[in-house]
Amino acid sequence: MERIRAVLIDIDGVLTVSWKALPGTVGAMEQLRAAGLRIALVTNNTSRTRASIATRLADLGFPVDAADILTAPAATAAYLRENFPRARCLLLNSGDVRGDLPGVTLVDEGDVDVVVLGGAGPEFGYEALNRAFRQLQRGARLVSMHRNLYWRTEGGLDLDTGAFLEGLEKASRTEAEVTGKPAPAFFASALAHLDADASEALMVGDDIESDVLAAQRSGVTGVLVRTGKYLPETHRAASGTPDHVLDSFADLPTLLGAGSGSGSGRSRPGM
Repeated sequence: MERIRAVLIDIDGVLTVSWKALPGTVGAMEQLRAAGLRIALVTNNTSRTRASIATRLADLGFPVDAADILTAPAATAAYLRENFPRARCLLLNSGDVRGDLPGVTLVDEGDVDVVVLGGAGPEFGYEALNRAFRQLQRGARLVSMHRNLYWRTEGGLDLDTGAFLEGLEKASRTEAEVTGKPAPAFFASALAHLDADASEALMVGDDIESDVLAAQRSGVTGVLVRTGKYLPETHRAASGTPDHVLDSFADLPTLLGAGSGSGSGRSRPGM
C-alpha cells in the first residue's frame, strides 16, 4: 500500500483497553513512525483532555504527544464557537474535558441555548437527562460529541452516549448534530491536520460504523480490527464492507509494508 502517507487511529479498543496497551501496539506505532508515516489519533473519548490522553499514552510507551491527538470535545468546541458563539451550553458528560472546550460558555443553572452530550457514565441519571429533555422541549439545540452505543472496558462492554441520545431525540423530536466520529467534518479536520488527501490516508478502528465505514464514505481506506468493541454479529450486520480486516493494530505495519509486525499479518477484505 505504497500510496498511504497518513494513518488515522482510534485509541480505545485499538491501542488500549481501560488505558492498558494491547499486545504489540506500542511496537507497531514505533514502526509506523520509523517508516515516516504521518499519524493522528482520532478519538471520541470524552473523559480526558488531549493533554491528559497524550501523557497517559506516553507513559505506556507510545511515541505520541498532544499535537497528535484529535478529540471529539475539541471538535465540539470548534463547532460551538462557529455556530453558537455566545450560546449558554449545558454539558452532560462523564469526566472533565473543560480544558478542551475553550471559548464555550458552560452553565449549571437556568435556561440554555444548547444541550451538549459528551460521554455517558454515572452522570447520565434520570434527573440530568430529564433536565436536558426539558431544555430541548423549550427549543434548545442538541449537540452530541458522538453517538456510540457502547465501548469496551476491562470489565466488558459498557453503555455509551448513543443509548441515551436516541431516546432524547425521539422524546424531544429533535435531531442531534454529531461533532465527533462518524461526522464527515471530523475526518476532514483530521486530514487537514495531517496535510493529506483522503486517497492517501487510512483509518484504523474497532467500531465498524463510526470508525471504518464512516471513514470510507469520506474516501479514506478503512481497516477494522478485531479488538475492543468488535463483535462478529455487528460486523455481519454492518451497512457496508471494510476495505481490510486485521486481528490487531499490531498487524498494521505488515499491511502497510512498514515493518515485520508483531501479529499474524492477516488482512481479509470484508470479512
